[in-house]
Amino acid sequence: MSISVLLSIKPAFAERIFDGSKQFEFRRRIFRNREVKKVIVYVTSPVSKVIGEFEIENILELEIPRLWEETKEFSGIPKDHFESYFHGRTLGYAIKIGKTRRYETPLELKANFNVKYAPRSFVYVPSPI
Repeated sequence: MSISVLLSIKPAFAERIFDGSKQFEFRRRIFRNREVKKVIVYVTSPVSKVIGEFEIENILELEIPRLWEETKEFSGIPKDHFESYFHGRTLGYAIKIGKTRRYETPLELKANFNVKYAPRSFVYVPSPI
């Protein structure tokens, strides 16, 4: 059984991941287990469901100004949001989104992943399908 990470992502950003306009998912902290190859997408309120997954193509770890320069074309977010998110940080992470898969039926955290609460950052989970 392979291990994935479950990330909480805001609805607008999740939609951009699955329509292809957002090709990087930004994080202030990253998971230590670099064997993880898949991200399970939990969409925060008001959706509050797992709607799909994507393969991790690469993870960039760069100083904030360079991270923006490398990712801005396909960031899926405005620069002011990026700067606000990383305010006070020297380094940031960008997960390069590979192949995406949107589930036909959204999944529940508890029933499908045995996770009681949406993660603030991430949680390791077995790949669902």
